[in-house]
Amino acid sequence: MSGVGVIARGLGLRGPRGWAFRDVTFDAEPGSLIAIEGPSGSGRTCLLLALTGRMKPTAGEAVLGEYGLPRQMASVRRVCGLAHVAGVTELEPALTVAEHLHERALLQRRFGDSLRALLRPRGEHAAEEKLRIDTALSAAGLDRAALPKGARTAVRDLERLEALRLSIALALLGRPRLLGVDDTDLKLSDAERDEVWALLRSVAESGTTVVAVCSEAPEDAVVVTTENTTGRERADALAETGRA
Repeated sequence: MSGVGVIARGLGLRGPRGWAFRDVTFDAEPGSLIAIEGPSGSGRTCLLLALTGRMKPTAGEAVLGEYGLPRQMASVRRVCGLAHVAGVTELEPALTVAEHLHERALLQRRFGDSLRALLRPRGEHAAEEKLRIDTALSAAGLDRAALPKGARTAVRDLERLEALRLSIALALLGRPRLLGVDDTDLKLSDAERDEVWALLRSVAESGTTVVAVCSEAPEDAVVVTTENTTGRERADALAETGRA
């Protein structure tokens, strides 16, 4: 599935204590690697959630492919996947990697696939689930065999980079046209950050547009900065707008 182009013009979101972000303007082609750069508390996550249809902008507009924000938030949500967003896509520490993958694949089959897909025989469902999981894990660079207990490894036993890869794999199960990733470089070593950016470049090169929140963007990304947009803590905006 091809990625979506992203166009933003004067995009902003105001919370009870001021602007979470404002005057965000940029253009990105389908399959771009877009980096939302700025310090913690500058509205980066709010912007990510707004661009993926999870929070309603209060100023400006954006277009993702054929869908416009804020009017078509539901349509935007259907073509976007989210990974590693605190309070939104958090992994359950007690569940295993296999349990997370199976649960997400089941939810995707029930709520994300077409009616024709739902009517397939059970054997076809199992084969499709295996293919979808294997494809997502490969794209996210997560090798189940290399984990301490394989697919039976609990999330609480994963290294930070492994957990990030799992979260990305779960988002990719829905075959999104845009993948949004929060806190891409949080508490990672320089070598691990390089690994993550290589992974996200690979996803973008495969055709999926990627929007990644970070403290420092790579040179080859479309950089969107929130540092000078009078950002506030994410909680301020969430308190007023809620999550769509």
